[in-house]
Amino acid sequence: MIHQFAVVSPKAQLGQGVVVEQFSTIYEDVIIGENTKIGPNVVIYPGTRIGSNCEIFPGAVIGAVPQDLKFSGEYTTCEIGNNTVIRECVTIHRGTTDKMTTKIGNNCLLMGYVHVAHDCIIGNNVILANYTALSGHVNIEDFAILEGKVAAQQFVTIGAHAFVGGASLIRKSVPPFVRVAREPLSYIGVNSVGLRRRSFSDEQVRTIEDIYRILFVQNSNVKKAIDIIQSTIADCAEKKQILDFIAQEERGIVRGWVSE
Repeated sequence: MIHQFAVVSPKAQLGQGVVVEQFSTIYEDVIIGENTKIGPNVVIYPGTRIGSNCEIFPGAVIGAVPQDLKFSGEYTTCEIGNNTVIRECVTIHRGTTDKMTTKIGNNCLLMGYVHVAHDCIIGNNVILANYTALSGHVNIEDFAILEGKVAAQQFVTIGAHAFVGGASLIRKSVPPFVRVAREPLSYIGVNSVGLRRRSFSDEQVRTIEDIYRILFVQNSNVKKAIDIIQSTIADCAEKKQILDFIAQEERGIVRGWVSE
């Protein structure tokens, strides 16, 4: 159903059951999957792809050109998966030549006033709470949760199942499975509650805790800690995931908390 006061380009593709409420604008070269609801006063720009069963609340702006002075009008996209909820006044910009897209996965929740800049890649089941701001080129892996007023600088990665405390400034990448908070942003523990809610076994959680105890509590040297982890922790999927993450983060990861 398209409200009579909505403006929808005839070159946009809307799936069956899509609802577009009053005063929303949908430009050409937009594809929206079935049963997605577009609330009032939403603007969706060219190059946007939205999946099925999504809900977009009033004031959201999706697929606008990036706030990047190097952007010169190249064709890029903004892609949003299925069953994702985008709350009031969220802004999501399309990509640049870096990744050619900005992408948000399935089953995500972006709360009010979140900003997702160009070339961000967000996985599935991610929650970004109110006023969170992602600079360009940020990666967020599956099941990560960022509390309100978090700000992430360019090129950082937040690992799977990580939990970032409210009002945090993310300047270094956050490994998977951990909780981080304080200033400067630091490791404060394993996200054991979240992991158990997602059916991680007690043994898996203990292994993750052992790895991060070696990395963040017992050693200040990352290379030495990795050597100890390699030699003392039995091979498993979680060990590989953590060590692979650290190896690929050339700009560094957050550190353990050091009290004054």
